[in-house]
Amino acid sequence: MKAILVPTEKSDLMNATLETALLFAKRFDSYIEGFALRAAISDFVAADLIVADAWAVAETRDAELAKEAQAMFEAFMAAHGVPRGRRRPATLSYGWTESDAARDAFVGSYGRVFDVIVFGRPGSYPTGSSMAAVEAALFESGRPILIAPPKPPATLGENIVIAWNRSTETARATAFAMPLLRQAKKVTVLTVTGGMVPGPEGAELARYLQLNGIDAEAVTVDPGERSMGEMMLYKATELGCDLLVKGAYTQSRLRQMIFGGATSHILAKTELPVFMAH
Repeated sequence: MKAILVPTEKSDLMNATLETALLFAKRFDSYIEGFALRAAISDFVAADLIVADAWAVAETRDAELAKEAQAMFEAFMAAHGVPRGRRRPATLSYGWTESDAARDAFVGSYGRVFDVIVFGRPGSYPTGSSMAAVEAALFESGRPILIAPPKPPATLGENIVIAWNRSTETARATAFAMPLLRQAKKVTVLTVTGGMVPGPEGAELARYLQLNGIDAEAVTVDPGERSMGEMMLYKATELGCDLLVKGAYTQSRLRQMIFGGATSHILAKTELPVFMAH
């Protein structure tokens, strides 16, 4: 995991996002690249104000925010002693890429050439990352994402919980997470009863990890009155987890928008880092 992408935007959670990305990068001596995630022009211009002058003002503000994002990113790296430059092979370093088209779709395409894409917990601007950008990364990049919590974690990847629901998405997330799992001091395969899809039990995933030299333990809990997402976060916190690995959107996005779901709950409420893949 030598190449980390951080879509950068001016939000209340950006510092925590950068802290989490740097903590992750230090585990693998990685290169961190930032770019200014530009909002859609429609975010600045209301439908009844789409005229030439209003559009020009919106484009100017968009450019200003991009410059502010770059200044924030570079100041953070300088303050933490991270050198600039792409080293081959990678060592801890950073770079910045410029793109006037760096909107949500850009995250999904450009992210394909990175090992992980790091976001803050999604929320309405300016309180968190763009949900549209998070979903573009999940559905279009073919790569995992790391959701940073609002408060920077002290550790990352020492004590990992895999939220196992037997799904293809969680199997894929687990495969992406293998470099992290091999470094972890403790790995727990957590199954929350109910809401499972057909597939291997948690004990079978734990056995697979053990065959790969990872000392994993399977734990099964009943959610009681909690939802699946609530129970996953509750149990991960109870186990002292500093990283939750989970497949994203086992149910469709539309169904989760209407009825809710574990992915939607975790994206909205997590207080710990979450490693996800679709």
